[in-house]
Amino acid sequence: MEELDLKELFEIFWSKKVQIILIVLIFAVIGIIYTMGFVTPVYTSSTTLVLATANRENQGTTNTTNSITTTDITLNSNLVSTYSVLVRSKDVLGQVISNLGIDISWENLKNNVTVSSVEDTEVLEIAVTNENPQYATDIANEIAKVFSDKVAEIYNINNVHIVDEAETPTGPSNVNHTKDVIIFAFIGVVVAVIYVLIANMLDTTIKTADDIERLYKLPVLASIPIYGADMQKKKKKGGRK
Repeated sequence: MEELDLKELFEIFWSKKVQIILIVLIFAVIGIIYTMGFVTPVYTSSTTLVLATANRENQGTTNTTNSITTTDITLNSNLVSTYSVLVRSKDVLGQVISNLGIDISWENLKNNVTVSSVEDTEVLEIAVTNENPQYATDIANEIAKVFSDKVAEIYNINNVHIVDEAETPTGPSNVNHTKDVIIFAFIGVVVAVIYVLIANMLDTTIKTADDIERLYKLPVLASIPIYGADMQKKKKKGGRK
């Protein structure tokens, strides 16, 4: 394929503008059909926890303090990763399933639960995804409660506090029609560009005098318009009247 300057490229794409528009529209429609007909909407609800002052029980003394110490902060920071694993453990999720009386295995529930921590903080976010928005909310809140009790039982400390309870989501978390249409339309643009470039590369016909000069390195001295074809078209149109 010979080198093309920007003007030639523009002319090539402009000559194929109808095909390009059609390809983009087709892919946009495919995106709408895909998101509306083949994607099962799921809902995500999340609750936020913070690891605060570690109030130890049964310390053998009547003197207690609620002040935050450096030791407490260090302990909470070290426990963030451990707590993230504990939230998705069989013990915690199994208790959640039992408390709510839902028909789901803990392995499936585990796959729908994500735990993330805000960098350089003691804040944990527990997010639950489910096809039912109310189930997602109930499960997230129950996990937070069961997890807090489990920490107190295992570590004999009460340093997990719920900051924000999960709320029922109003829309699915995996469906964004505008975003999907834009993505599919962009794919259509890429396909259209590839189509135009390949079509131009395979097209070896000579269309203008410039093509002759570029391909054969010969100057074009004159060009003869095809008047006969135009006259025949006019005669045919005149005969039909």
